Amino acid sequence: MNPKIFVFIAVLILIAILGGIILVGPTLQVGLENENSNITLVKPLQVELENLSVSKISERRAIIDIAFKISNPNPRAVIVQTMDYQLYATDYSDDEQISGGEIGSRPTGMLEFGSNYYVLLGNNAIVLKQTITFKGSENTPELWKVLEDDSISWRVTGDVFYNLSSMTSGQENELHFEFTK
Repeated sequence: MNPKIFVFIAVLILIAILGGIILVGPTLQVGLENENSNITLVKPLQVELENLSVSKISERRAIIDIAFKISNPNPRAVIVQTMDYQLYATDYSDDEQISGGEIGSRPTGMLEFGSNYYVLLGNNAIVLKQTITFKGSENTPELWKVLEDDSISWRVTGDVFYNLSSMTSGQENELHFEFTK
């Protein structure tokens, strides 16, 4: 017999198995209760601003430490893909973003090796930290004076993007947050 026939049959069987898993598997949704018993309701993640401080400042650079605590109130694991945030020094300008960043990464293809995402187990929390470095004080002396003040007022906004249980299970969810300090 022709070996191509065996390969073709094996591929068809594999497609049928994967299709069955996708169609029969449970669905996870964040939101309101539903009467469909196959849908597991999931509570949204909780985000807290753990730390925001100017750790070091000199004439040439300023270092700001920022940390977020993300809690999963659900019994099942959640994959936190990325967290985008924007940082405002409200004493300097409430509208002008002084910095921002992204912690983690979103998958860009079907398979991505070395992805930078975080698995958050059920009923647990993780702390995501980042260090922001500003160089030079000549361009924005007003901002530098605000950063030197110990009682600086901050505003942080952003979004957390996460999937429930696996990259292919459920839909991508987005949680918006805003903090003032």
